[in-house]
Amino acid sequence: MTNGPFLYDEGPAPLHTGTPRRRPWLLLAIFGGTAVVAVLMVLALPLLRGSADEQARESVGVFLASLEKGDTETAHGLLCDEERARLAPDEVAKAYLAGEGGHVVSTQEADGGSVQHVRVGWDDGSASTLTVVREDGPRICGTD
Repeated sequence: MTNGPFLYDEGPAPLHTGTPRRRPWLLLAIFGGTAVVAVLMVLALPLLRGSADEQARESVGVFLASLEKGDTETAHGLLCDEERARLAPDEVAKAYLAGEGGHVVSTQEADGGSVQHVRVGWDDGSASTLTVVREDGPRICGTD
């Protein structure tokens, strides 16, 4: 022990001398606001991403446009896992293009909305159907 003059001979004064105030409304407002924001985000998600029908149409449209421009890597990336394993990127156009000038004609829901059958019309008047599945987003998974 050392002797001598100390800055605080009797020890430091307590920092918080007043009585604490309870603010339960603040915690309720924070947690309630968080819950409201979470519910609003869940409700707004379909508005931002679009319906399954719109997503399938957009996915097939991008798929067809990339194939017609020769971008087989993008088209290959839009395939489901099973099709990606089956086809190499340079084989996708031969397997999926049934003509030139493909455009989405209609969609039909199957399996409770998890599968969309997208009808594609070609410039020569023929048509084919692409199957779109929900697999980490809409993915093309076969044709008939």
